[in-house]
Amino acid sequence: MDVAVAGGHGKVALRLLRLLAERGDRGLGLVRNPDHAADLEAVGAMPVGADLENLDPEAIATSIAGCDAVVFAAGAGPGSGPARKLTVDYGGAVKLIDACKSEGIRRYLMVSAMGVRDPAARGPEMRPYYEAKLEADEALAASSLDYTIVRPGRLTDDPGTGLIEAAEQLERSGGIPRDDVAATLAGCLEAENTIGKSFDLLGGERPIAEALAALNSG
Repeated sequence: MDVAVAGGHGKVALRLLRLLAERGDRGLGLVRNPDHAADLEAVGAMPVGADLENLDPEAIATSIAGCDAVVFAAGAGPGSGPARKLTVDYGGAVKLIDACKSEGIRRYLMVSAMGVRDPAARGPEMRPYYEAKLEADEALAASSLDYTIVRPGRLTDDPGTGLIEAAEQLERSGGIPRDDVAATLAGCLEAENTIGKSFDLLGGERPIAEALAALNSG
């Protein structure tokens, strides 16, 4: 499987690209900064220059041509203002949707966040981020693509456990290691039952494959 990962130099993305390489898939990391190429090559990924914020969908489409799936793991990041939250977290995701349609790529995984359900509850500083993520999720769900929207809780750099809790809506808050978010995304690419699903994701007690399979009944 050839998988393009937008935001390819991010912490979750690099972990995902490493997992893809280890299982024999071909990962393309879409990056804005050419200086990040060596870090992607170090995890077995192919760096591809693609600035989702400033390129049009047609140019992005050439960067993902021939891929079987895409993962949107990009973000404006801490310290960026509301304007960039809109152009990257929302605008970049929508451009990638359009690029997928142009190239006939059906599979699209979105890395969202649990807080999107109530952006106002996150305070004025974080509200623009969650609003942008919510709009991106809604655009993907309405796109007719084979989507999966993964909404992790607070991300940590703790070692992964391979154990998660996943459900359409979890009634608790908490965190999850980035290792396990990446492993969950890798699992979704192989689990067809996750197509058309949106789910919250936290550290838990079920092996990833088992937790994803259980989404059938959710």
